[in-house]
Amino acid sequence: MNQVNCPICGKKCVKSGKTKAGSQRWFCKGCKTSSTHKINNESKELQFFLNWLFGKESQAMMPGEGRTFRRKTAKFWNIWAMPPKVEEIRDVLFLDGIYLSRKACVLICCDEKHVLGWYLCRYEHAEAWIALMKRIAEPRMVVSDGGTGFAKALKKIWPKAKHQRCVFHVFCQVKRYTTSRPNTAAGAELYMLAKELLRIKNKKESKMWIEHFIEWIQTYQKFLEEMTIDENGKKRPTHERLLKAERALLKLIRERTLFTYLDEELKDDFSAPFTNNR
Repeated sequence: MNQVNCPICGKKCVKSGKTKAGSQRWFCKGCKTSSTHKINNESKELQFFLNWLFGKESQAMMPGEGRTFRRKTAKFWNIWAMPPKVEEIRDVLFLDGIYLSRKACVLICCDEKHVLGWYLCRYEHAEAWIALMKRIAEPRMVVSDGGTGFAKALKKIWPKAKHQRCVFHVFCQVKRYTTSRPNTAAGAELYMLAKELLRIKNKKESKMWIEHFIEWIQTYQKFLEEMTIDENGKKRPTHERLLKAERALLKLIRERTLFTYLDEELKDDFSAPFTNNR
């Protein structure tokens, strides 16, 4: 057995009989106290848990199909690792929310190589984003998919950071409304405009894209104003999905978050990304 030291003064202990329960008693000659030495296996069990967590072995491959493993490591699922405070200023940070289930979302902040912070919440909202962002130094530029409450949190925590909406997410949002095979000419043209967003490389092209989008609105204005009677006898827009796509794009243009990556000040210092996908 390894040497046992006194828990009070740290000096070497000697054997001093056993307790009524049969455990070995140890006596310290320095402070004249006796104690029993308990073996703590938690560090070994934690390492066992971490080896499985970061390894390739599944629980089904373990003896007893992992029942012993689950019993010994159940307590470690209650430990939520706290992210460090990040004080080094980055040029670009990427923020996104990943839903694990209907009521579990992990907000993640990372640079081009490493995860810098995370926050577990039930859904995306401003306070959750604030809790994540306040532990990280303000960057020069932020790329996000525009989750609920993010704009409010950005204005409060990182007011000087320039915001780029993930262009790929914008394209996917329009695609959800138009589908990849639109049934109308308006839908087909808007879908093609959304695809062109992924290929814009300079400010001249971005201005031309905005002009084409405005032309699309003017061309199909009367078409988009068409109304229909729903099953409840109420009037509603016939092309409601196209209107939603139109409003989403207009909002990004007004907020100037669609082409931030073309900003000359940013491009002179670093390669400004336009998407969260890397």
